[in-house]
Amino acid sequence: MAMDALKNSFKGFDADNLDFNMAGNWPIGVKVITYLLVFSLVVGAGVYLYITDKEKNLAREVSQESGLKQQISVKTTQVASLDQLREQMKDVQGRFSELLKQLPTEKEVPGLLEDITEIGRSSGLNIQSITLGGEIRNEIFIELPINIKVSGTYHQMGQFVSGVAAIPRIVTLHDYSITPAGGQLDMTISAKTYRYDDTK
Repeated sequence: MAMDALKNSFKGFDADNLDFNMAGNWPIGVKVITYLLVFSLVVGAGVYLYITDKEKNLAREVSQESGLKQQISVKTTQVASLDQLREQMKDVQGRFSELLKQLPTEKEVPGLLEDITEIGRSSGLNIQSITLGGEIRNEIFIELPINIKVSGTYHQMGQFVSGVAAIPRIVTLHDYSITPAGGQLDMTISAKTYRYDDTK
């Protein structure tokens, strides 16, 4: 009985003369099978696309894993050495503060010129001139050239240079020239001091 019903559901259908324009007139059994095939194809395509997309995402995440592990390793090392870096930073800041104390402020430069003049006089030198040149701006400091002209003996000049080197402020000596002059010596020398440029 069931077989007869199944045969009737395909009655009048010729698979060799399949016409999709007449699909509405196909027997019910053919329609059911066609619907099932189309449904299976749609579901299969959807599942395939869904899985393919997930596989791509998984492959991308796996490829990023080693980079993330490396970043974690670097960050862990940085965190572990953070206290040590803070101590080093304090040490550097302390040294920087000490160096800044050795640089004259803008208000202290005239006093520094007076100190150099006094060192020359106490060394027995005849001070011809001690003049401040124009400021030269560098990246983080300002260079202040000081042009010095003195006369005296070798011993007095050596004493003068030693005295300038002992000044608590940073003063460097450059480009000296010594020439004989009437039983004595004339010396021209360029001194430089430096001021921190706090405008940057």
